[in-house]
Amino acid sequence: MMSHAPQQPTVVSGFGHINRYWDRQNQVWAAKILPGQLYVTGADEEVICTTLGSCVSACIRDPKAGIGGMNHFMLPIKDGHSSDDWLDQATRYGSYAMEHLINEIMKAGGNRNNLEMKVTGGARVIQNMSNMVGQRNIDFVLNYAEVEGITVVSQDLGDIYPRKVMYYPTNGRLRVKKLRSLHNDTLIQREENYVHELETTQVAGDVELF
Repeated sequence: MMSHAPQQPTVVSGFGHINRYWDRQNQVWAAKILPGQLYVTGADEEVICTTLGSCVSACIRDPKAGIGGMNHFMLPIKDGHSSDDWLDQATRYGSYAMEHLINEIMKAGGNRNNLEMKVTGGARVIQNMSNMVGQRNIDFVLNYAEVEGITVVSQDLGDIYPRKVMYYPTNGRLRVKKLRSLHNDTLIQREENYVHELETTQVAGDVELF
């Protein structure tokens, strides 16, 4: 066990705001993302981590370039006052979350033709909300991969338990731990706040790809 952390890997341009810390237990630098965030790296000594409830994370990498990243997102939730174009708006938002990650991987040196994906999340954890929230996120991300021709090499989706996720983009390793008991309601509150943010923020537009 190291007595001190090695030098922190250089951050990819545009991700200086992400919380990065030395994970003593796993002996690796970790970048922690929250709902609505993403992170990209090409450093062997860096892992991307998050905790998922109803949200999903797409872990995407170019195995030839050794560059990849992870996002953490949820589709906007339809309520009784939603307009008829809700489905289009939700699809646009989900597509933005995916294209934003892919675009950043390409900017860092990845090639879209080489991409592979692992997906996780979509549990039924938010109270007083339709059980279909997580399933809708699952259906979207798998359909997106199929339409875009990105191979899904593994998936851990659904169920009723939140997940702690760790993804190593350079080698593609994905570690998922089911959290069968939560010590506090931080995760639930964080996702509920995220839902409210989606309801009050204009849906993002398209991302221009390189």
